[in-house]
Amino acid sequence: MKKTYTSFKEIEQDLRKLNLQRQIHLEEVKLIKSEFKEELQPYQWVSTIFSAVKKYGTFYLIKKLFK
Repeated sequence: MKKTYTSFKEIEQDLRKLNLQRQIHLEEVKLIKSEFKEELQPYQWVSTIFSAVKKYGTFYLIKKLFK
């Protein structure tokens, strides 16, 4: 997409707009990084493992009851 500018004011507006978009994307990347970092914490692993064991245990118990 090629844009033809007619004034420096238009160029400055587009540059400001692009700079704000860049800052927004940078903040989004920082947020994703911190969320990813939190998910890698050992507490999250233990919680995930515990919920999987609980789910499997419940299914195993139900299976034993119906046999």
